[in-house]
Amino acid sequence: MPPTVGPSPRALRVAPRGVAPPRRRPAFSLIEVVIVVVILAVIAAIAIPRLSRGSQGSTDAACARDVQVIQKAIDLYAAEHNGAFPGAATVANQLTLYSDSSGATSTTRTPAYPFGPYLRTVPGMPTGPNRGSNTIATAPGVGVGWIYDPAEGTITPNDNSPPGPTTGPS
Repeated sequence: MPPTVGPSPRALRVAPRGVAPPRRRPAFSLIEVVIVVVILAVIAAIAIPRLSRGSQGSTDAACARDVQVIQKAIDLYAAEHNGAFPGAATVANQLTLYSDSSGATSTTRTPAYPFGPYLRTVPGMPTGPNRGSNTIATAPGVGVGWIYDPAEGTITPNDNSPPGPTTGPS
C-alpha cells in the first residue's frame, strides 16, 4: 500500500462546534518549585529575627511612656499640694481619686476635695516578669508593677523577677 499524503489522522479530529479544543497548560517543574521554596526560606530566616526585635523595642517604649505618665501625675500632685509627694501607702488612691490639700482622698469632687484625679487608672506594667501589674509599692515584690520613692517622688518599673519557690534541705 502506498503511503498516504495529507494531514495526519490526529489533525483530522475536530472539536464539536462551540467547544474549544483542549489546551495544554504550562506547569512549573520540580526544580523551579524547590528554588522558590529555598528563596522564601532565606527571606524568612532574615526577616523573622528583625521583626521579633521590633516588638521588644515597642514594649520598652510603652514602659518608658507609662513611667512618664505616672511621673507627670506625681509632679502635678506635688505642685497642687505645696511640694508634698503622695504618701507611700496611698499613692495609687491619691493619683486616681480626688484629694484635699492634706492628701486625704474622696471618690467624688466636692469643695473639700478640689484636686485630682491625676490618672484614670494606674497603667499596668507592659513588659517584664510583672507584666500587667498596676500595683505601686516602695520595694520590689511579687505582683508589684511600679516602685515608688516617696522621698524623691520618683517612679520606676519593677523589672525584678518574683522570687521562685524555695526548697528546704532534703
